[in-house]
Amino acid sequence: MSVLVGKPAPDFSEKAVKGSEVIDGFTLSQFKGKYVVLFFYPLDFTFVCPTELHAFSEKVAEFNAKGAEVVAVSTDSWFSHLAWLETPKSKGGIEGVQYPIVSDFNKTISADYDVLLDGGMALRGLFLIDKEGIVQHQVVNNLPLGRNVDEALRMVDALQYFEENGEVCPANWNKGDKAMKPNADGLVEYFN
Repeated sequence: MSVLVGKPAPDFSEKAVKGSEVIDGFTLSQFKGKYVVLFFYPLDFTFVCPTELHAFSEKVAEFNAKGAEVVAVSTDSWFSHLAWLETPKSKGGIEGVQYPIVSDFNKTISADYDVLLDGGMALRGLFLIDKEGIVQHQVVNNLPLGRNVDEALRMVDALQYFEENGEVCPANWNKGDKAMKPNADGLVEYFN
């Protein structure tokens, strides 16, 4: 698996679905100047996936308040995305999810982000992209392991804190916690 952290996020132009709207030529580069939480999931109409899409949906306003956009990607067709979005939550669907879901039917996006499995579906990859389009954080889970959306929010907070203050965020840091200067004196001061 390649590490994309510190590198430009691979751009793409594909069909996406947002609510009931089909968007042609949906690109990552349209979000330059904003933070992006780009996450991949294996397949529509599966089991762990709708729990994640709903969990991100429940927190999308919090991401947006931090200047971050949420974008989902799977290797399903946009027809499948639209059908899943029209399926009620009580029947395993994702009705009500309002952030864009990109169709990576050609599997090029998943391959560019190195989350594509031999069977043609994506692993659960998550990439935090800064306002300049650089990947600042990535985490990839295997298929049965759902993500923690609060951790993605925490990483947005940590990146923004570092950018604004020049201080680094230690283990288990949360917004409002003590950070440290990125040097030996900063570490000593942090521990004392």
